[in-house]
Amino acid sequence: MDTPVLDTDVVARRAQAHDASHYLLVPRAVTAPQSEAQVIALLARAHRDRTPVTFRAGGTSLAGQSQSDQVLADVRRHFRDIEVLDGGARVKVGPGATLRQVNAHLARHGTRLGPDPASEVACTIGGVIANNSSGMAAGIAENSYRTLESLRFVLPSGTVVDTSDPGANARLREDEPALHEGLLRLMREVREDPELRRTITERFAMKNTIGYGINALLDFEEPAQVLAHLVVGSEGTLAFVSSAVFRTVPVQKHVATGLLTAPSLQAATAMLPGVVDAGFATVELLDARSLLTAQQLAGSPQEIAALTVDQHAALLVEQRADSPEELAQKVADGTRLADGLSLSAPFEMTTDAVRRAALWTTRKGLYAAVAGARPTGTTALLEDVVVPVPALEDTCVGLQEMFDRHGYAESVIFGHAKDGNIHFLLNEHLGDGSHRFEAFTEDMVELILGHGGNLKAEHGTGRAMAPFVERQYGAELYQVMREIKQLVDPAGVLNPGVVLTEDPSAHMQDLKPTVQIEQEADRCVECGYCEPVCPSKDLTLTPRQRIVLRREEQLARQRGDEETAAAIAKAYDYQGLQTCAVDGMCVTTCPVAINTGDLVRRLRSEEAGAVARAGWDQASKHWGALTQVASAGISVAGAMPRALPRAATGLARAVISTDVMPDYRPELPRRGGSVRKGGLIGAGSKADVVAVFMPACVHTMFGAAEGPGAGCGGDCGCSGADGTGSTGGTPRSARSGTDAGSAQKHRGSGRGIGATAALTQLAERAGVALLVPEDAASLCCGTPFSSKGMTKAKERMRTRLREELLEATDQGRLPVVVDAMSCTEGVQVALEGSGIKVIDAITLVRRTMLERLTVTRPAQSVTIHPTCSTTHLGATDDLVTLARACVKDPDDVVVPVAWGCCGYAGDRGMLHPELTASATAREAAEVAARPTQWYVSSNRTCELGMQAATGKAYRHVLELMAAATRPSGV
Repeated sequence: MDTPVLDTDVVARRAQAHDASHYLLVPRAVTAPQSEAQVIALLARAHRDRTPVTFRAGGTSLAGQSQSDQVLADVRRHFRDIEVLDGGARVKVGPGATLRQVNAHLARHGTRLGPDPASEVACTIGGVIANNSSGMAAGIAENSYRTLESLRFVLPSGTVVDTSDPGANARLREDEPALHEGLLRLMREVREDPELRRTITERFAMKNTIGYGINALLDFEEPAQVLAHLVVGSEGTLAFVSSAVFRTVPVQKHVATGLLTAPSLQAATAMLPGVVDAGFATVELLDARSLLTAQQLAGSPQEIAALTVDQHAALLVEQRADSPEELAQKVADGTRLADGLSLSAPFEMTTDAVRRAALWTTRKGLYAAVAGARPTGTTALLEDVVVPVPALEDTCVGLQEMFDRHGYAESVIFGHAKDGNIHFLLNEHLGDGSHRFEAFTEDMVELILGHGGNLKAEHGTGRAMAPFVERQYGAELYQVMREIKQLVDPAGVLNPGVVLTEDPSAHMQDLKPTVQIEQEADRCVECGYCEPVCPSKDLTLTPRQRIVLRREEQLARQRGDEETAAAIAKAYDYQGLQTCAVDGMCVTTCPVAINTGDLVRRLRSEEAGAVARAGWDQASKHWGALTQVASAGISVAGAMPRALPRAATGLARAVISTDVMPDYRPELPRRGGSVRKGGLIGAGSKADVVAVFMPACVHTMFGAAEGPGAGCGGDCGCSGADGTGSTGGTPRSARSGTDAGSAQKHRGSGRGIGATAALTQLAERAGVALLVPEDAASLCCGTPFSSKGMTKAKERMRTRLREELLEATDQGRLPVVVDAMSCTEGVQVALEGSGIKVIDAITLVRRTMLERLTVTRPAQSVTIHPTCSTTHLGATDDLVTLARACVKDPDDVVVPVAWGCCGYAGDRGMLHPELTASATAREAAEVAARPTQWYVSSNRTCELGMQAATGKAYRHVLELMAAATRPSGV
């Protein structure tokens, strides 16, 4: 049997040690099993060597569930399969798939998973099952336990149980007779004891994730089903989950959101019975401190920003429906309810997407606001509890009194009031303040249990509440839990110290030390939200790991452990710096708005030598000439047999550096075109100019896509539009892919026209005029310099850019348009504060040209690759809209679910092609499974990256639009 490799490298172990909790254990070894068979082999080795194993998925855990000082097994890389069943009514998933990825696959079917935790961007199915996740609307009806249909899991003994098999119970009895009989015995004991039944029923009538889900002993008749549902919420202490089948829930498309504002917390909680009875899908509580914090957030909605907060509290409510009529009725009912309440502000439910998003961004941004502003050296602690709804008011008041008594200023209370489930967040110096935190925890336990609540509702027991499980359930039920653990895992190899412990002080041990690092990343709470969107996540490090290794290096130096510090520093050059795409996608999911690329740029700048700085300084002075030379060099290399330039660059990379000398890549096209020396393009006179057009220098260096059908949609006789030489039908008669001015040049060439020429054609057809600055060829947004950490050269380029464009735009009267999305983002950053508006060419075309253009030759089908820049600029919808305008059926436009940053990142894909290969692997597989006629994006280097990944000729979406709107007879 193939056994997974155990990695004992100090850097790998420390990079993977951290999760979102306030605990830190460094594993002896880490591994990433690739199959169920390897998991079985790993468990066999664990028994043989008496070495415990902890399975780690997303690591968003807040209670210390996913850490180990023994063997830590990462199951994210090789267990990500997603299979939609029965038209979306069910879905089969692996433990490494994230909740967001699963819901993205289900979206086209109008369904979703029942659990809806706020961490859905990063939390994995393994974690969702391990913690019995619920969320804002799931309650206890749509949580993991209730929506699970079947489970396939591996017991510590290596026995595989699959409850989708009708014979699963008989097989369990045959393979594990002692376990089967033991479960039957526990089922009988619990069912025959009225007091135990009553306690279980009461505890699980609310959200409850503390201890084992012993309600399964009452809910199911067969030990196999009981065992499967005990695994749910067991936090990896009973089994490894190989896959799960969930029943999904329908997505209600019609939604309205509003804010009920009360004069006090008592008044807000007094509203709850009526609000809950009104059937709101969500009811989120925000206390006075939450509202004050929310007012400081960017984009705070008027409903909150206009409040003069004293003792106020609010309930964020939402109604969902399957039809507009049903929603209108629910909104009317909610409004009538509000009319009978003593509110502190007018109440209105809105269906407007922007207003709704502002309200929810405020609610979800509370964690970011408090955690991000925490004092240096403190840890943000987010806890959750649940009490019966009638006890919520006294519980909240009690918590606020405890904050004051223990000196936790600026703490907030918020949460899922409909379920009696609240979260509270506080900042703590775990080194100096551990005794205070221990005292606070003791008081909190007494408060919650005193109100008949559960000590955990969503975040799981972990290490944080393991010492208090017996106090919540009593000695008899605690003993039942211990017997379950003993029956399933008699050797104690799975995740010891989690859920159950005999150590009353376990929650105060192995606390994570804090250390100050660079300001760009010091606010990191190590939640891992950034990891799924990082292009290097499966190759080297994730953003979280880049940050924690900076902390680990600093901690090692403080301990005097120079060997560990030196090992981290040595490995960091390639793993942390060279293979970071600095694409900034991490900031789009980070709750405290960290762009790890900023940290990497700083470190690159600090490490850059004098020679490199001088070279980039010269480049900034002669940028126009340099881009032409680079373009000519690519063109010359492209004319040679491929082996020659690859051999030459390979030798240079070996002698100089793989992070300095680019590799000659097979996807590189011939040279690009020259930027014209100023003047008008499009139609009309200078008086008709709608924008200043700055052609991206990337189009000078890299020409348009080459290969069969590139840029023409198969209309020019090139024998195909998909880069494979086949259109899937009879070749069409030879026709030009461009307008008359360049028709002869393109005819039969198999080469696209590029974004700049396409925008020119579209402007002509739409009757729009654009002005090109006189010195456009020498301008650059500074991104190539910034990504290398060349700050001085970057600032020189940006100063020149600002001066030129202020003049060209008449001091900002006209907007600036750029025809490469990453360059648009760079220009926008460079011109920040200048008063000049910057938009991308695809946004301009959508807003000012689309209605004036006529699609005469619609494409058959299109695959879209959004980019990190379309995400940052909010332009992905523009990209998709233009593509859909060019086909007959919008369903023939495909955006791969697995799309992400391609990792090409300017020249990064040429310096480290392994980064692009890793970053695009899953998207490329999805693209291969559904061929289309066109493949488009919005940035030339991203198009090159996707061509390298798929073998398809990716082009700018404006080339598609130019081909689709070509006038008849041209």
